[in-house]
Amino acid sequence: LPPSSRLTSTPHRQQSSSRMSQLGAVKKAEGGDSSGTCHRIRITLTTSKSVANLEKVCADLIKGALDIKANNDNKELKVRGPVRMPTKVLRLTVRKSPCGEGTNTWDRWEMRVYKRVIDLYSPPETVKQITSIAIEPDVDVEVIIANK
Repeated sequence: LPPSSRLTSTPHRQQSSSRMSQLGAVKKAEGGDSSGTCHRIRITLTTSKSVANLEKVCADLIKGALDIKANNDNKELKVRGPVRMPTKVLRLTVRKSPCGEGTNTWDRWEMRVYKRVIDLYSPPETVKQITSIAIEPDVDVEVIIANK
């Protein structure tokens, strides 16, 4: 296509993106100020050693969130998960012999990585209460906070 015909199709795309930005502005205006809105908190728990520790942290986290919801009559708090992500199996095959001589014998090593994802929808003041739990030793925690 000649360059002039490519330019004629672009305004349609710009028009649709401007509509999307207008819709976003309307949604922000309806929601009010951002200090009272709910935040989406995605907690990712990962371990490669003990699935029992991972499940215990998941249960403690969800139990703590539900306790906060029951004690404070917090209608905005929602818990989704734990979602069990597929187990990653990292495999490494190496020669047993350090010099390369002798019989071709191999060691097969593998490490399994277990992952759970929990989504919480809550106001900002309850975020700190929910995430202040005791964490088992081999569990890695990643917390991402975003507006809805």
